[in-house]
Amino acid sequence: MTELDRRIPLASVMNMRDLGGLPVAGGTLASGQVYRSATLAALSAEDGEEFAARGISTVYDLRTAKERAGAPDRVPESIPSVSLDVLADAPAAAAANINEMMSNPAAIEQAFSGGQATQLLASAYRDIVGLPSALRAYRTFFGGLTDPSRAGAVLFHCTTGKDRTGWAAAALLTLLGASDDVIRADYLQTNTDLLPALQPVIDRAAAAGVDPELLRPVLGVDERYLDAAYDEVEQRFGSIEGYFSEGLGLGAADIEALRERFVA
Repeated sequence: MTELDRRIPLASVMNMRDLGGLPVAGGTLASGQVYRSATLAALSAEDGEEFAARGISTVYDLRTAKERAGAPDRVPESIPSVSLDVLADAPAAAAANINEMMSNPAAIEQAFSGGQATQLLASAYRDIVGLPSALRAYRTFFGGLTDPSRAGAVLFHCTTGKDRTGWAAAALLTLLGASDDVIRADYLQTNTDLLPALQPVIDRAAAAGVDPELLRPVLGVDERYLDAAYDEVEQRFGSIEGYFSEGLGLGAADIEALRERFVA
């Protein structure tokens, strides 16, 4: 299955794709079962019907409480939504707060120049792995994926569907035995799918006097961010299996349930 095949081109939802079809140990990830996306705050009624047609029965919202309050999801009432604030314990969430800085070129320059943006995002990925709030959120998320009472497809998202969502996808694929190339290709697909949609944001920032190149490390993804997450996993838990068992509290039966449900 090609990257193009996995994209879900909904007019009101950015960066949405099916993880199904990606090769993992013992087969492929089942198609039509796990979707990732950006915010659903602008989800149209028509696209909501598409959700129902695809059998999406649970939505996991990984955004902060502030993000949710400012732009609540418009999920159909028939689809349960689970709010999981990954960054609740973070002192600041730069990627989440980027919109608040757009009108202040000096703040952008101070925060993101000289390679600081890359360092900031790499640090954020370490938080996404290790913060207590992140461990609680992903424990609930992955636990939900093993819950037999939550049948049907799932969709998980954050604001732009790249960092908190990107880690959730990478962690699942890593646990299921996808190759590093497969994991990174899905992760980097966000740059192709998301950045063009964010061009108006970049243009507005440029009009306000912000150097667009300072924003690209924050608005897109970089393999170095994923490397930071994996390094944090290794330092704290020794392996991805240790992350799931020690960090998230999933037992061997839970992990086997993930494989049984999602490997075709």
